[in-house]
Amino acid sequence: MKIGALISGGKDSLAAAYKVSKEHELVCIISIKSKNPESYMFHIPNIDLVKMQAEAMGIPILFWETEGVKEEELEDLMDAMAIAKEKYRIQGVVSGAIASNYQKERIEHICLELDLVPINPLWNTIPFIYTRELMRDFEIIITGIAAEGLDESDLGNRYDLKFLDKIKKLDIHPFLEGGEGETFVLDCPLFKKKLVIEEAEKRMESKICGQYIIKKIRMVKK
Repeated sequence: MKIGALISGGKDSLAAAYKVSKEHELVCIISIKSKNPESYMFHIPNIDLVKMQAEAMGIPILFWETEGVKEEELEDLMDAMAIAKEKYRIQGVVSGAIASNYQKERIEHICLELDLVPINPLWNTIPFIYTRELMRDFEIIITGIAAEGLDESDLGNRYDLKFLDKIKKLDIHPFLEGGEGETFVLDCPLFKKKLVIEEAEKRMESKICGQYIIKKIRMVKK
């Protein structure tokens, strides 16, 4: 089956795409850039760099912009998915939903409207098994924080066993599923080349909320 992948640049969307690619043909990336920093649906930090990830994978990308108005932004997602269906003949869409019913149900509804198969390979996944796979196969950094106990020093650091141990002590969801943090993938098995950050900036909005803005990045051979 030909599959389109909803990619935000973070660990879960790419992990889901990787899992599905083992059984189906991944033919395009669908990425939505929201102008609303409080979007309920879409990842914000470094979203433009999904284009680089798609290039690293050698897969075409449909990059769509939305004003980010709650619920209305779903119409923009439907438009992008409809174009992917027509242009790349996709039959299904994979997303990285793990525990958010809000995202899962809305993506499934759009798939139903477009006669596409929704695929959620990470839904209700077991934390220990999933994080172990991520540590083994992915290179991930922290690009956003929004939780008591996290601070500026976490931005740009690896999402690794040390970080997982820290958030476990803080009683933060290991997947950062509650919006406590955002991530960006620099390398994974889907990539033919890996990404290397050359310049970045930490921007703190408060003591516990901030973003790691990647300003310059390049691809290198693996």
